Amino acid sequence: MVCALGAAVCFGTATVFQAVAARAAAGADGVQAGPGGDAALLLRALRQWRYLLGLGLDGVGFVLQIAALRSLPIYAVGAALASSLAVTAVAAARLLRVRLSGTEWAAVAVVCAGLALLGLASGAEGDKPGSTALKWAMLAAALAVLALGSVAGRLPERGRALLLGLGSGLGFGVVEVTVRLIDSLAPATLFTNPAAYALVLGGGAAFLLLTTALQRGSVTTATAGLVLGETLGPAAIGVVWLGDRTRDGLAWLAVLGFAVAVAGALALARFGEAPTPEPAQKQEPAGSS
Repeated sequence: MVCALGAAVCFGTATVFQAVAARAAAGADGVQAGPGGDAALLLRALRQWRYLLGLGLDGVGFVLQIAALRSLPIYAVGAALASSLAVTAVAAARLLRVRLSGTEWAAVAVVCAGLALLGLASGAEGDKPGSTALKWAMLAAALAVLALGSVAGRLPERGRALLLGLGSGLGFGVVEVTVRLIDSLAPATLFTNPAAYALVLGGGAAFLLLTTALQRGSVTTATAGLVLGETLGPAAIGVVWLGDRTRDGLAWLAVLGFAVAVAGALALARFGEAPTPEPAQKQEPAGSS
C-alpha cells in the first residue's frame, strides 16, 4: 500500500510540475499550444527543470505502481492511483494558487477516508495464475482500445471526451492486469507471452487517447471516464480471475472503501489536467463609462 500511495503522490505531483513548466514555456516567447505549435512548446518545456522533474516523478511512480501490483489486489492499487487526483488538487492549490471549493476539499478528505478503509480491508494479491485465455483477452482488449480512438473521433465533443477518457482508463487497466500476468522476464518466456505485448500496446494506447481527450474535449468528462475505466474493470478481473480477496470478514469494508475512494476521485475530475488559475480582474479607472 505504501508503494501504491507513493505512485499516486508521484503521478499527482508530476501533473502540477508539468503544468507549471508548460505555462512558463508558453509565456517565454509567446508560444501557445495549438495546431503547429505543440512541438515547439514541448521542446521549450523540456528545457524547464520542473517538466523534467515531472517526467522523473512519472517514472518513479510507474515503478512503484508495478511493485504495488505485485503485492496488492488490483482493486486496492486502482483506487490508490485514482487518488492521484486528490494529490493534484492539493498541489495545484499550493503551487498554482488554484482556489479549491469547500466541496473539493471535502472530496480530498473522502478519498483519504476511502483509501484508509481499503488499507484496513485489503488482503494479499490473488494466487491464481492467469490463464492463457486471459492473456490473449488482454491483448485483444489493448487492440480494442486503439480502435476505440478512431470511433470516438466521430462523436460530438462531450461524447468524444467521455469515450476517449474511458478508453484511456481501459488501456491503463490492461496495464494493471498484465503486470500480474507476466511471471518471468526471461527473453524466451517474455517474447512469447501475449500479456507482454498487451502491456505495451495498452499503455501506449492509453496515453494516446488521454492526450487526445484532454486536447479535444472536457477535462472533467475525460477524467471521469478515465477513473471509471481504470478501476472498475481491472478490479473485477482481479477478483474473478486472479483470486484477489480481502481480509476475512472485511469484504464489505473493502467494497465501501473502494466506492468511497472512487467517488471522491470523480468529484475531483477537473484536476485530470492541472487547471489554469483565474487571472486577477483589472479594476476600471474611476469615472470610466
